[in-house]
Amino acid sequence: MSIRFSCAIPLPASFRAGDILAFHRRDAQEIAERVTASSLHKGLLWADAPACLNIHLAADMATAELDIDDIDAIDDNGIAGSAATSSEATFQAMLRRMLGLTQDIEQFASRYHQHPQLGPLIAGHPGLRVPLTATPFEALTWAITGQQISVRAAVSVRRKLIVASGLRHSSGLFCYPEARQIAALSDDDLRQAGFSMSKTRSLRSLAQGVLSGKLPLAAWLTTLPIDEIREQLLAVPGIGPWTVNYALLRGFGNLDGSLHGDVAVRRKLQALLASPEKISEAQARDWLAPFTPWRALVAAHLWAMPTPA
Repeated sequence: MSIRFSCAIPLPASFRAGDILAFHRRDAQEIAERVTASSLHKGLLWADAPACLNIHLAADMATAELDIDDIDAIDDNGIAGSAATSSEATFQAMLRRMLGLTQDIEQFASRYHQHPQLGPLIAGHPGLRVPLTATPFEALTWAITGQQISVRAAVSVRRKLIVASGLRHSSGLFCYPEARQIAALSDDDLRQAGFSMSKTRSLRSLAQGVLSGKLPLAAWLTTLPIDEIREQLLAVPGIGPWTVNYALLRGFGNLDGSLHGDVAVRRKLQALLASPEKISEAQARDWLAPFTPWRALVAAHLWAMPTPA
């Protein structure tokens, strides 16, 4: 028995479809995400069952389908059992998060549109929202993968991780792994994918924390206890403030994490302020502080700036 969820969600007039598509276009080899001019096709796991998310973005409407592979066959192998009972409401909630539709960008723009530095950024990026990953676990593993390496290198390592997990939807797309699949990989598997020993330890600790219930990511999505999330994630080896704040943004949609540790944020801030000197983490932290509770959204506007020469 296969399952299909579908829905249609109205989009605001200022919706920036290109930002969503660009976020998922990181890997040119398209093994797990395939992006066209107006659509995204993404392999993922739905209650441990291989699934393909298909999103089409029109001028005023997002239409989406989630095709979940043969549940009976999956159950026979003992891999999944709850996909059939997952609700369309859960699917719609995921879609709204991924598209950034839960973010209060209107209040942010209203408050800061006259700010001397931020105002022109807001005017230059009207309707900017932060695209999210399908799950918090994906955001966390992507943040760990990208620690202290270039985006190009991180994309390559991410691709190898997805292939090593070995789950593929009937559409041909590989599925991004969740905690159970990461925990099943050996240290050698992760090292061959390109992870250092410290990152391997972080991934395995993160996966075990999710499976044991110590890191209830799915429950946190609905309750969003930011202080608890931060405290529990910082206890995972190799996860520091930047990783937590990035995951809170990309995985949970929380817009207030301070990304002053992000190199690109500091570089763009230096250009915005026309500073002849590089901006330190402390300087970036202090500059972002007054924009609570939208510090991460400010960082997103900085990311959207043209790259300085």
